[in-house]
Amino acid sequence: MSTPAPDRPLRILIVAGEASGDVYGAGLMRHLQAGSPRPLLFRGIGGDAMRDAGLDMLCHCDHTAVIGFWEVLRQGRFFTRLLRQMTGELDTWQPDLLLTIDYPGFNLRLAARAHARGIRTVHYICPQVWAWHRSRVHTIARDIDQLITLFPFEPACFDVTPLRPLYLGHPLVDQAQETLSRPEQPLPWAEGHRVALLPGSRKREIRSLLPVMIKAAVQLESQAGKCGFLIPASSARTRAAIEAQLERCPARPERLTIVDGQAREVLRQAQVAAIASGTATLEAALFKRPMVISYAMADWSYRLMQRKQLQPWVGLPNILCQDFVVPEILQDQATPQALAAAVTDWLDQPARVAALQQRFTDLHLLLRRDTAALATDAIAQVLAR
Repeated sequence: MSTPAPDRPLRILIVAGEASGDVYGAGLMRHLQAGSPRPLLFRGIGGDAMRDAGLDMLCHCDHTAVIGFWEVLRQGRFFTRLLRQMTGELDTWQPDLLLTIDYPGFNLRLAARAHARGIRTVHYICPQVWAWHRSRVHTIARDIDQLITLFPFEPACFDVTPLRPLYLGHPLVDQAQETLSRPEQPLPWAEGHRVALLPGSRKREIRSLLPVMIKAAVQLESQAGKCGFLIPASSARTRAAIEAQLERCPARPERLTIVDGQAREVLRQAQVAAIASGTATLEAALFKRPMVISYAMADWSYRLMQRKQLQPWVGLPNILCQDFVVPEILQDQATPQALAAAVTDWLDQPARVAALQQRFTDLHLLLRRDTAALATDAIAQVLAR
């Protein structure tokens, strides 16, 4: 690969296929722009946050945020076309760097094509090789110039390869600290127990989980006394999906409100949260909130995932603590009765909550680094090679 002329902007093709990656990508873009001696151009796949940070968006991550083997297969033609389009960007736009964020099923394929063309590659957020597909470490090491991990146990997975990943802490720690450093913001909590409902950001997650959460909330109102329920919506599209699903619910709790873009503040103030498995569970842990983790996907996808899974936990707090510190209610077990009972258990057991908060304090300290600055330095070093 030829060295770019010193007077032209550096081109970074960046891909974040999900809402969580959009947040991380926007932070990386801003830090890279602030620290670069040369102008930077960003092009690729992301969401509203990355677009606000200056991304020339080729596809919004709302269209790519699909989970489950069967769900991905159903959209196979779309992803084939998108991979072809992004490969074309490698050839025509000729970026100086491919920066991929999580989303390994798509991003590692694109990285292989970039590597074959001599384009430098950085992958941010290690694929879960410790959970399944451990043999992938060799392919990742072949195609990725620098891998940045979020968890301290991940670099050791690559000891059998020449790749030396960097553990730089988790960016959510800094974001949680930023929220905690500000005074509490007013939220429309109703009188009584404060319960957060986070059914995910994907339409399919909302369709699968929100009706169960709403039925559980109705039960909680009758069993646990007065409760106030907040549902944070990460975007206008997510809010629309939540509202559409609520219209189909025959009964709703009396004190239920949707709030826009305030998930961290909601978690900060809630007594307990019912959360779809994903990044939000780690955010809740960083705010030391007791939670109930839930998830549901196509039965075929779930069975295949179970066969490939190398450990008993699904939720990030449990994986990181190597224990079932919070309940996981998954698939057919995710009933309104089970969810309501698990939330009630947290409300009724303050000693159990205190013990959990100590575990989460230890977890917070484990993940705390100057993540944004360290990640930016690592990416800049690859650009400078």
